[in-house]
Amino acid sequence: MQSMIWAVIAAFAVALALGPIVIPILHRLKFGQMTREEGPKSHQVKSGTPTIGGIIFLAAAFAATLLFAKNIFSNELLLAVLLTTLGYGLIGFLDDFIKVAKKRNLGLKAYQKFAGQMGIAIVLAIFCYQSPYVGSSVWVPFANTEWDLGIFYIPFAIFVIVATVNSANLSDGLDGLLSGMSLIILVTLGIVLYYGAEAMAANGATLLAENLHGVAIFAAGLAGGCLGFLRVNTYPAKVFMGDTGSLALGGAIVSIMLVFKIPLLLPICCGLLMMSTISVILQVASFKLRGKRIFKMAPLHHHFEMCGMPETRVVSMYMIFTAVLCLLTLLIVSL
Repeated sequence: MQSMIWAVIAAFAVALALGPIVIPILHRLKFGQMTREEGPKSHQVKSGTPTIGGIIFLAAAFAATLLFAKNIFSNELLLAVLLTTLGYGLIGFLDDFIKVAKKRNLGLKAYQKFAGQMGIAIVLAIFCYQSPYVGSSVWVPFANTEWDLGIFYIPFAIFVIVATVNSANLSDGLDGLLSGMSLIILVTLGIVLYYGAEAMAANGATLLAENLHGVAIFAAGLAGGCLGFLRVNTYPAKVFMGDTGSLALGGAIVSIMLVFKIPLLLPICCGLLMMSTISVILQVASFKLRGKRIFKMAPLHHHFEMCGMPETRVVSMYMIFTAVLCLLTLLIVSL
């Protein structure tokens, strides 16, 4: 636990230090984000705010992991999580770079982004399926048992990965929203991983416990990075995380849950992230089938804005409900 706490502190300090260094560089490089014309009118003043800020908390998290995790290069679960996070972060970086280079709202084309996401998802799903530490089973909440999906684990995992990554991406629409929710989710996952690893060690599965301890330290480091990033990302944001940060966070969260065999907790722990995607799907389906919109704007957080709720209040509300859902997650795991 001490290593996790130090990882949080170290990543927090690194993120705090990097903010004042990275933001002026992004300004000089003119890495400003163009706001969507169809978005809320209150967001137009944000046009030109530097993006790609996700590199701040990612660098902080990776630095903390290198400092405090043991035997990183022999820890296959940790390596899987790190490479997944890095891979999705790279897709996001390419998307952000094209946007700022061409001064437009569209970066990678939809099929290019989806192909990249699917490629990483397939690799991670196959890795988990073949790993002796993960396999084809998932833990079933409340039943306190495992459900063996067999070969169907692979398409299940691919769906979960792509859905979670895109949910995180869609949730990055307000200052401090995704970074704040991710902070709470990652702290929760860090706690679950730590005590899970302790239980594994007590049962004699020392090698698996060491693997999970490493993943827990990365979760703690990423939480600390998000906490430090909030200093420059809360309203009014001095920098946006961009797709670099949002895709990486989604990849980190879902890969952590997959290697610990708890993807069925995603709808609870990450319920509000999921709502972003669900609200978009419902909006599009309703408009195509009935010619009417359910929400004033999707994702859901923009609907609340359009109803007159201040941005800061929407973010606070989401963080409170995320905290409640994460407490529920801890309760379920402890049953």
